[in-house]
Amino acid sequence: MADAAVHHDQPAVHRFAKDQLKAFVERVERLEEEKKAISDDIRDVYGEAKVNGFDVKALRSVVRLRKQDINERKEQEAILETYLHALGMLA
Repeated sequence: MADAAVHHDQPAVHRFAKDQLKAFVERVERLEEEKKAISDDIRDVYGEAKVNGFDVKALRSVVRLRKQDINERKEQEAILETYLHALGMLA
């Protein structure tokens, strides 16, 4: 008897898992579409900056550096300066 109840509930559980999986996939797909749109917007901004005479490579570096914690950035700059000095690349 208990076996019949378990078998009766399985389709509902299976259906719930299937619906939940579908919802996760659809959410990820929507987020991927939004990410692509944002990436396209970022590319457009860099393109606009280039047209206005800005060096895009330097601009990307500035954006990357601004994301870093100031102490982390200072540490990386000090290490870079040490390496450049050791290689004779600094005056």
